[in-house]
Amino acid sequence: MIEWIKRNKEGIIRAMFLIPILSVATISISHVVSWYDLANPISWAVYLSVAVEIAAMSAIAAASVKVKGFSVWFVFIIVTLIQFIGNIFFCYSEIDITSTSFKNWSELTGPVFEMIGSDIADTIAQRRWLALLEGGLLPLISLTCLHFFIKYGEIDNIESTKQVEEEASIEEELPVTEVINGEQVEEVKPPAPIKPSVGGAFPKIERRSELSEKMKKIQGK
Repeated sequence: MIEWIKRNKEGIIRAMFLIPILSVATISISHVVSWYDLANPISWAVYLSVAVEIAAMSAIAAASVKVKGFSVWFVFIIVTLIQFIGNIFFCYSEIDITSTSFKNWSELTGPVFEMIGSDIADTIAQRRWLALLEGGLLPLISLTCLHFFIKYGEIDNIESTKQVEEEASIEEELPVTEVINGEQVEEVKPPAPIKPSVGGAFPKIERRSELSEKMKKIQGK
């Protein structure tokens, strides 16, 4: 099991980022539909909610890859605001203030909201706070996971590029061998080209004949 996790570590991490993104996107679509349904037919409300989710993912993707321009952040702010409104409105509509669960929630969180000036006996205020907490956090979770997913993809690409460059440099350093008559013969690399000196002149290279004459003189002595 541990070996399988090590081999598939990258895929597991990607799946962990994608699962909350897809789950929250599906839930947000249904939530935003209820808000768009106030002023549109149900079919248009579905189309608009799907378009908002796609626009949100596109905006955060463009911002993560550092696309310049105010338009990217403008679209991001607009679609995030629509997600907040749709999710909060759906949660507010579904809360039943007469239920036992809501009464227990009000009793539990009453002292906390009293500290910020909210009346514990005001059920409408308690309903608003609950809708804000339940619906407002969903877009933040989805967009944050999408940002992590894109950043992890960038890190993965950088690491793979470095690995390819290291392998290429190792292959260049290894000697090239050929098989001749059943034996491996190492191929000698050609000498590096002669570069001019600082003054621009090439170093003096003595011919082979001149070198041989000098060797004969030395041997004769």
